[in-house]
Amino acid sequence: QVQLVESGGGLVQAGGSLRVSCAASGRTSSVNTMAWFRQAPGKEREFVAAISWSGDSTYYAESVKGRFTISRDNAKNTVYLQMNSLKPEDTAVYYCAAKYGSGYIVTPMWEYDRWGQGTQVTVSS
Repeated sequence: QVQLVESGGGLVQAGGSLRVSCAASGRTSSVNTMAWFRQAPGKEREFVAAISWSGDSTYYAESVKGRFTISRDNAKNTVYLQMNSLKPEDTAVYYCAAKYGSGYIVTPMWEYDRWGQGTQVTVSS
């Protein structure tokens, strides 16, 4: 099994930046894709961004494209989400997720096998 631990959430003003991290441990050799999802109060969990384990493919939700960047550090088994130009509507709990197996990057949350505990990101106006 793979274990995921997020960190780096916090409070930031609108227009500011924040980076959240996801450290993976365990059977990381089984992982095909890493992704970030978020869930705001009263809303469903939604896809934010994903990166292939090799790091050569990324995919973003339209709402964050051009503002957020997903990256990975293979040596540290860590995936990052750099969030710039943050808006109040970005406020949510951000979850890291891992997908086993092979294939292209996918966005439905039920495709992902392992989840972290989440980290709160709050953007004040």
